[in-house]
Amino acid sequence: MNNQEVSLPPKYDPKAVEEDRYKYWVDGKFFEATGDNEKEPYTVVIPPPNVTGRLHLGHAWDTTLQDIITRVKRMQGYDVLWLPGMDHAGIATQAKVEAKLKEQGTTRYELGREKFLEQAWSWKEEYADFIRTQWEKIGLGLDYSRERFTLDEGLSDAVREVFVKLYEKDLIYRGEYIINWDPATKTALSDIEVIYKDVKGHFYHMRYPLQDGSGYIEIATTRPETMLGDTAVAVHPDDDRYKKLIGKKVVLPVIGREIEIVADDYVDMEFGSGAVKITPAHDPNDFEIGNRHNLERVLVMNEDGTMNENAGKYKGMDRFECRKQLIKDLQEQGVLFDIEDHDHSVGHSERSGAVVEPYLSTQWFVNMKPLAEQAIKLQQSDDKVTFVPDRFEKTYLHWMENIRDWCISRQLWWGHRIPAWYHKETGEIHVGKEAPKDIENWEQDEDVLDTWFSSALWPFSTMGWPNEQNEDFKRYFSTDVLVTGYDIIFFWVSRMIFQSIEFTDRRPFKDVLIHGLVRDAEGRKMSKSLGNGVDPMDVIDKYGADSLRYFLSTGSAPGQDLRFQWEKVEATWNFANKIWNASRFALMNMGDLQYKDIDLSNVQSVADQWILTRLNETIEQVTKNIDRYEFGEAGRHLYNFIWDEFCDWYIEMAKLPLYGEDEAEIKTTRSVLAYTLDNIMRMLHPFMPFITEEIWQHLPHEGKSITTASWPQVEQKYNNQQAVSEMERLVNIIRSVRNIRAEVDTPMSKEVQLMIKTKDEQVTKELEKNRHYLEKFCNPSELEIATEIRAPEKAMTSVVTGAELYLPLAGLINIEDEIARLEKEREKLDKEVERVQKKLSNEGFVNKAPDHVVEEERKKEDDYLEKRAKVEARIKELQA
Repeated sequence: MNNQEVSLPPKYDPKAVEEDRYKYWVDGKFFEATGDNEKEPYTVVIPPPNVTGRLHLGHAWDTTLQDIITRVKRMQGYDVLWLPGMDHAGIATQAKVEAKLKEQGTTRYELGREKFLEQAWSWKEEYADFIRTQWEKIGLGLDYSRERFTLDEGLSDAVREVFVKLYEKDLIYRGEYIINWDPATKTALSDIEVIYKDVKGHFYHMRYPLQDGSGYIEIATTRPETMLGDTAVAVHPDDDRYKKLIGKKVVLPVIGREIEIVADDYVDMEFGSGAVKITPAHDPNDFEIGNRHNLERVLVMNEDGTMNENAGKYKGMDRFECRKQLIKDLQEQGVLFDIEDHDHSVGHSERSGAVVEPYLSTQWFVNMKPLAEQAIKLQQSDDKVTFVPDRFEKTYLHWMENIRDWCISRQLWWGHRIPAWYHKETGEIHVGKEAPKDIENWEQDEDVLDTWFSSALWPFSTMGWPNEQNEDFKRYFSTDVLVTGYDIIFFWVSRMIFQSIEFTDRRPFKDVLIHGLVRDAEGRKMSKSLGNGVDPMDVIDKYGADSLRYFLSTGSAPGQDLRFQWEKVEATWNFANKIWNASRFALMNMGDLQYKDIDLSNVQSVADQWILTRLNETIEQVTKNIDRYEFGEAGRHLYNFIWDEFCDWYIEMAKLPLYGEDEAEIKTTRSVLAYTLDNIMRMLHPFMPFITEEIWQHLPHEGKSITTASWPQVEQKYNNQQAVSEMERLVNIIRSVRNIRAEVDTPMSKEVQLMIKTKDEQVTKELEKNRHYLEKFCNPSELEIATEIRAPEKAMTSVVTGAELYLPLAGLINIEDEIARLEKEREKLDKEVERVQKKLSNEGFVNKAPDHVVEEERKKEDDYLEKRAKVEARIKELQA
């Protein structure tokens, strides 16, 4: 079947090209997984973007890489499922909705839980639509028939199943612990939701008086307001200074409470005074010491960071206001005797930016050690998760080996409500997928689960788990590759791995492709404060999605950050223009060629044989690099082949037969053009889907869309290394002649004499066979090709592999200038000879490198030595 469209417009217009294509793809269901058992399944789940706002450049990069992978696999004949979806993003979304309510003059508390959740769902729908529009503009081949959301009913069922199962195995527990508390959003944070920043602070040195009046003990703190909750002072049991004081009491200044001096190995005798205040309700280390010594836990703050009734006269003050007033009071009492400047690392909430408070709270936790051990063990097996680049496996393992229990409860309304109920009278806890039957006697836990708890189940909950008989789960899990940034290895990648092993007994994905962050042109992180962010939709509006995609996917190596530069996107747009113009020329010269008429059985010209050979080599390199996730390398091979070889050389050479009279040659050239351009479009399609679909629809083709066309294959029968060698020589000769003409300011339109002295009869024969190319592209008044040529006195010269060129340019050449030019050429060849000989004298290289690589270097050495000898001989001739 042939669906060729009318000819391409004269000018490449990305907006026009990209306008209706996505609808065509989605309506045609080209992106939907088919369930075809004849095909091998290939699965990718999208890292679900948060419904907090529009997508940024990092999302565009991440999803473009996934789109490339899935488009290639679809073309390679796999049954591809690329599953889309979004994350409810608990804290972040709730903060956005609350900010919106504040603008409207209300709060979530005034609305109540039910009405607030209606507002949150409304927000979700609005931003989910934005995100889908952006996916469309980027051109992502997603299977929308399977789109999921982390709060949809199926995923909620999976979350409840996991919570209950972990609870039944004692891997989830409820307890009073010091957690990271965000006073702004009034919720717990996990360790990795805390960002540490260096802050200029102080050490406050105080004297706590001994209860018996015999003296005092010195302590120091960076958080004096927490002293109001002190329940002990600790010293090291071996510290001779304090051995006599162990068991005695000190009086807590301001509050007047008597607290004990305890001995604990945790205390560092060498640091400060060797004595530390113990506040079990406000410090994780103090909490552990408190447990060992059965100390009371006195909480002195409220959830919003204000002081509570245990803070005495400071009740109701903000924690930092309390600090200021308390310092004054302590100084007046003579307790605080020194304030020392001190730079220290302070935790801030990743979401609100508030200073995080270590805070005693009753929360739900996951017991991580058994789960982490399983994940670590997996990495020692044949079924391990492969990290690309592999250095990130160490990052992952280091975190797993040093893991702490995971605080999973959040004091929010937007999220998965914890499936736990408390009996109103007995306090008994019921944990289950369903509420207790006599529900009127029970109250459900007010808290919701950490967003990452549901995200951790994403690779299998989206496939219908816990129903293991679900067809999608049976066919498409586990997945093949996860593409994500290195910044969420701990947040998300690690959690998906241990949850997947625990609940499916399988790894969640075979490979994890890790990319970096998009930075600005100066290498800075993009942020609102710097005002250096770039909206991917603005880039698409200016240059088109294909230009943005190609830049993002080829601009860095795996694992590395990417610097965004407008000029590089513009360069890619120029590349798209080059492809458009070359395709337009080819289409205009194809006549009424149909797909069935493409015939490569009579390819004879060196240009045709060369381009088909180079096409094979490019297919091999592009495929190999894509399989290794080396998209930058794949793009480099494609770019060089398309721009330098196909556009700049082959198309120019194809004009000779196309504008000639030989019908057989015209037909063959049309076939080679159509075949080569078709394969170029297929290889380029995953990177630049819109322009390639547009051009492909104009080419002779079979099928409805390039999205389902087959991936190019290497056709060995078209390989001809002799043609490659001949073409390289022709190109070098033509380039040399053009360079010489430019040096002496002789335009191509002016005929000049060209003499080519060949190394042997074989080269002579070869150049004579291709004489028509030399006459066309060198424009000689006369062309002499022979093994024996006497070099003219006043001539510009050049040495290429197997031949010397002479352009007699009497009156246009300065002998001294020509000698200087040749001496520069000799210097260049000296360096090449030195480089290759150094390589060949290295035993390690000669013994370890493959034979063909070593042989290639030996050939280079012979070639450079021969060229240098000819240059030196010519210098002597001119100096004679």
